Amino acid sequence: MGLDLPVVDAAAPPRARRHPDWLKAPIAAGESVRDVRQLLRGLNLNTVCEEARCPNLGECWDQRTATVMILGDVCTRACGFCAIKTGRPTWFDPDEPRRVAEAVAAMGLEHVVVTSVARDDLPDGGASVFAATIRQMRVRSPGMGVEVLIPDFDGDAAALRTVMEAGPDILNHNVETVERLQLPVRRRARYDRSLGVLAQAKAHARELGLVVHTKSSIMVGLGEERDELLATFRDLRAVDCDILTVGQYLRPTTEHLPLVRYYHPDEFADLRAEGLAFGFRHVESGPLVRSSYHARDQVPGAELRALRRAATVGPDGRVVPGPGDVADPGPAA
Repeated sequence: MGLDLPVVDAAAPPRARRHPDWLKAPIAAGESVRDVRQLLRGLNLNTVCEEARCPNLGECWDQRTATVMILGDVCTRACGFCAIKTGRPTWFDPDEPRRVAEAVAAMGLEHVVVTSVARDDLPDGGASVFAATIRQMRVRSPGMGVEVLIPDFDGDAAALRTVMEAGPDILNHNVETVERLQLPVRRRARYDRSLGVLAQAKAHARELGLVVHTKSSIMVGLGEERDELLATFRDLRAVDCDILTVGQYLRPTTEHLPLVRYYHPDEFADLRAEGLAFGFRHVESGPLVRSSYHARDQVPGAELRALRRAATVGPDGRVVPGPGDVADPGPAA
């Protein structure tokens, strides 16, 4: 499905606009945006929406959705694309899972995404905090879809199992880019390790008798070739990754990796069609798409409700598999 489209060269002389005309995001303003910000500030919580300078903050917060970032706002890794602060984290609050659960319950969300900075300084990389947060949310919002966007935990299989035992609906871990560009883009991560995280998550889910969808995200515009993108799609499907998001890389500052080129919206549509042809259950592809963009729509609500009805939640927030959790319900509509 090749397309002959004009390429927007990011190295060309600057135009009046910083980005092409199709890269326009709503301004982060309005009553709902203020309400969400005040709620999160009042509970001393961070969001990746703000820390990573997400262009969709206004749209998502206006819909009263947000991606909560646990374990502080200082990352132990220095990825070449990311705007989050790097350093030696000092943040650790055992009460954070309760506060996160309280916040999302107050917002009345149908689907929540919880992510974190990389915490290589912690023995389990923060996996136990992810698990505690999931369980607290299950107690306060039992019908809500729960998605976690996790780091690779430095390849620690026990840490990943800790998260999976808490029973998220979606386990998200991003490969970010094609195999050739992993080193400059993700200096302390590895392509094969990330594929292993997604494969192990599915294996743990089967062993635990749970249905958990896996998800990953790719940025484009860093110099990757089309055949490399399709090879990445193929590798993700080989580990049974269910959901794929594809978005445009936007350089946060001049200290970050340079942008090689902008992709046209028609190219994103073409990549979506390619992804669906590879067998992904859902593909979200567009210039402003980020890993958590439209996350609540990526698994149909009817399916999530069926899974929740088929499971019971114990007083400790632990998911107890029900009859409907034994088998995969089939491709999402």
